[in-house]
Amino acid sequence: MLMKGVTLRGLEVFEALAACGSVAQAAEVTGLSQPAVSQQIRNLENALGVDLVDHGKRPMRLTPAGRSFLTRTEAVLSELRLAQSELTVMDLTHLTTLSIGLIDDFDNDLTPRLVTILAESLTRCRFKMITAPSHEISEAMRKRQLHIAVAATSGELHSGVVEYPLVQDPFMLVVPKGQVTGSGDIMGELDGLPLLRYSREQLISRQIESHLARQQLDLEERFEIGSHLALIAMVARRIGWAVTTPLGYMRAARFHDEIDAHPLPWPPFSRTISLFAGADWADRVPRDVAATMRRLLQSQMIDPAVARLPWLAGQLRMIES
Repeated sequence: MLMKGVTLRGLEVFEALAACGSVAQAAEVTGLSQPAVSQQIRNLENALGVDLVDHGKRPMRLTPAGRSFLTRTEAVLSELRLAQSELTVMDLTHLTTLSIGLIDDFDNDLTPRLVTILAESLTRCRFKMITAPSHEISEAMRKRQLHIAVAATSGELHSGVVEYPLVQDPFMLVVPKGQVTGSGDIMGELDGLPLLRYSREQLISRQIESHLARQQLDLEERFEIGSHLALIAMVARRIGWAVTTPLGYMRAARFHDEIDAHPLPWPPFSRTISLFAGADWADRVPRDVAATMRRLLQSQMIDPAVARLPWLAGQLRMIES
């Protein structure tokens, strides 16, 4: 039994405040007012009988007790979010065959969760799943080699395919740690470092290059990298900088201590990750899979990304059906 006064909402607010360092940003992330955030923290500290935050410091810093409690809080909330995502189990027992393609951005966390959930429901089904970049997934879907696919949308309409938008994934900068100091002149601070580009055949590359062209930016072309993790590794080694998305950033967690993420210094733009299904496929199945994907995306990708980069709140978001 939880100690009286320790609430789930209080733990969520504490996690957000620890990530943000300010009541204002924590309020934005949690959707509460600033006084409500402050009250939740006071209630939690009173219930525990210890100060979790040094209220005299700006940005706010955790006390030793707060740092210890945060570790447990993050573990508890992670398990609760995962349990929530698995509450609604799809009934796919009637299927005899199912082939799914998933964008490789999900390889680290989401794909293993989804496969486990599907396997528990596909009791009499021949099941195939592939992971690949969006352009390969889309091509396989166009050739009807897949029943269902999750990938970035190019905006093109394909006959016989129904689209279920899932998430808006905004583009952002990733730069070597400490390279950008916050002077306001990001491009000036990046002068001398090349843009590390995705390989041209990838959809994400075409989307980025189109936006750079709209901004009339003529950047030197030196590096074209086909592997996302290799590209981020090069940023971490201070070879250059890149444009990517929060889903790509979270996929490269091993490099987070060596890179910084910033909003774009140009007008914002984003990509949409959608679920695609053949128009002749039963509507209930893709809708059930889409609903499960939304829950997993929220708990495994969006919530952790916004907790780490609070300025993403409202930009990296679910697209409800």
